[in-house]
Amino acid sequence: MATANSSNILSSTFCLTGIPGYEEFHHWISIPFCLLYLVGIMGNCTILHIVRTDPRLHQPMYYFLAMLSLTDMGMSLPTMTSLFRVLWSISREIQFNTCVVQMFFIHTFSFTESSVLLAMALDRYVAICHPLRYATILTPTLITKIGIVALLRSALPVIPSVARLAFFPFCHSHTLSHSYCLHQDMIRLACADTKFNVIYGMVMIILLWGMDSLGIFVSYVFILHSVLKISSQEGRFRALNTCASHICAVLILYVPMIGVSIVHRFAKHSSPLIHIFMAHIYLLVPPVLNPIIYSVKTKQIRQGILRLLFPLRISSSVM
Repeated sequence: MATANSSNILSSTFCLTGIPGYEEFHHWISIPFCLLYLVGIMGNCTILHIVRTDPRLHQPMYYFLAMLSLTDMGMSLPTMTSLFRVLWSISREIQFNTCVVQMFFIHTFSFTESSVLLAMALDRYVAICHPLRYATILTPTLITKIGIVALLRSALPVIPSVARLAFFPFCHSHTLSHSYCLHQDMIRLACADTKFNVIYGMVMIILLWGMDSLGIFVSYVFILHSVLKISSQEGRFRALNTCASHICAVLILYVPMIGVSIVHRFAKHSSPLIHIFMAHIYLLVPPVLNPIIYSVKTKQIRQGILRLLFPLRISSSVM
């Protein structure tokens, strides 16, 4: 009985990993991470504020952009506390319950971001292929339903694999590979048959991300087909230019995601720094770059930022 209790207590605590081999520089390494989180949070909060306060941006495209900003923060914020606790030498330990909750939010918002990008691709399809019916098809009610479905579609499939972790004994090393909890990292430490979790996780990734990427691809096939029918070259360029920000956002999410998958699959015995570097790129790059890209490429967002920074100068120029 005493052995079982001590095993349960041991299984309830895990150790996070910072940057192996550079522990004495963790305080300095935390500075660029702090700046990245700051840029990501400020950028996404700025976009949310502009979309909320500017009535001219109460349109489907900007509602989806606000959803993207929310999911970006949902991906990055759960990792922030545990990362800085490790880098600032506060504590490397994390309780099992906290780890599961963090893992749930990371995986849920990763899938949600992919679903939101699919919704944004459909938005561009309707805007370019059916411009006269744009406002009647993408109504606020439909956009709200799309957002709810995207969240539920991402959260509900994550629950079974995460819930099963509560029944696994962890009798091997309790040291995780990252400064936050991931499902594939946890099942690697379990002393039980994890075949269901492995297969279920692979099927879930193929179905959710696979369907989303296929939907985005098909949307752009129809968009290109419609754009090629435009007679003027300037009209074609203008139509495609409205998709540039979205294409960048898709690449920013999927390229690091594919890179992480390749590293985990084919470079298992490579340096731990590569795994850690790729994982942080996957979780930090989209929240940092998406607001920058949409601010640069979208005139209305750019004007909203200028009004926030220079309200008197912008208002006087308008008058």
